[in-house]
Amino acid sequence: MRKGTTTEWMAGALIVALAIVLIVRTVAAPGARVSGALQATARWSFILFWCAYAGNALAVVFGPRFQAIAHRCRDFALAYASAHLAHIGMVAWMMLTSDTPFGRFELIFFGTAIFWTYLLALLSIKTLAARLDPKLLRTLRTIGVEYIALVFLAGFARNPFQGGIVNLVIYLPFLALAIAGPLLRFAAVVKRMSHPRTLAT
Repeated sequence: MRKGTTTEWMAGALIVALAIVLIVRTVAAPGARVSGALQATARWSFILFWCAYAGNALAVVFGPRFQAIAHRCRDFALAYASAHLAHIGMVAWMMLTSDTPFGRFELIFFGTAIFWTYLLALLSIKTLAARLDPKLLRTLRTIGVEYIALVFLAGFARNPFQGGIVNLVIYLPFLALAIAGPLLRFAAVVKRMSHPRTLAT
């Protein structure tokens, strides 16, 4: 079976995100359309990001059964960057139409994650990455993905009990993944340090 190219992954991820916006705006109540689309696109973006973020760690910690995800980390990462454009569009729309202004800290905190998202997307271009020192590139990627993971965790952990038990049940799987991601990456580092030769072969 032919595997999709990275461009196809990016296009597919964006199409799904736009479809999510369309569906939410069609079925949601008038007062909840923008916020609903904002939440739904954030969750879709997070699923793609998480697979890129934790894919290699899953393979290291749990073995070859997760190699398929690990081998597609770059595709997942760029698909996340593509899909996230729909979420950013909803944020911009909310800023233009909402009577409640965004706080300065909130803008900086979440805006920095957007900066890292598209800087890392640029650094995924092989010809550009080849011009940078490998240690610098690795450091930038580590800082970037960990910051994005932190922003997602903060977003899912903020007021999870607001909206009742249904909202809590909807948020819990994403909050659990947001917590599990860094733990998996840490466990993978420990395992690599404990068995460097075994994992290198």
